Amino acid sequence: MRLVIRNRQIVEDRWQHLADDAETPAGPVIVSLARWRRERAALLERGEPVGVRLPNTVDPAELADDLPKLAVVALEFPKFADGRAHTQARLLRERLGYRGELRAVGDVLRDQLFFMARNGFDAFELRADRSLEDALEAFGEFSESYQPAADQPLPLYRRGR
Repeated sequence: MRLVIRNRQIVEDRWQHLADDAETPAGPVIVSLARWRRERAALLERGEPVGVRLPNTVDPAELADDLPKLAVVALEFPKFADGRAHTQARLLRERLGYRGELRAVGDVLRDQLFFMARNGFDAFELRADRSLEDALEAFGEFSESYQPAADQPLPLYRRGR
């Protein structure tokens, strides 16, 4: 059983990441963008939730027409210093209006969670060597944010504080 952080809680993860050549099991699956493009119709016909893992080198607008059909978009962080998935998250939430689960996968570290949540992520697969319990504390380390973001579109000075 794998655990993830979703909506600031540790929960059992029912999603299965599929390799491009793996059989499609019952239940919710997350597939690569290449597999989604190749098997879109068959994946949708299963009647099970489906998600797509989007490399951080791809414009999320490529999924614009498919977003209503996707329960999860998993954005890749190949290394902690590569922040392109932050931009993808903002584009998905703010320009493309995606309201499904936005999941951070890859080299996801505790120190980034608060900022990731501000950009629209609501689920996090931390590295196996990291503590989920410790990571939850990251969400409470800042009491206020000055800048607008996906989680709060108004800057502090416009919020009447």
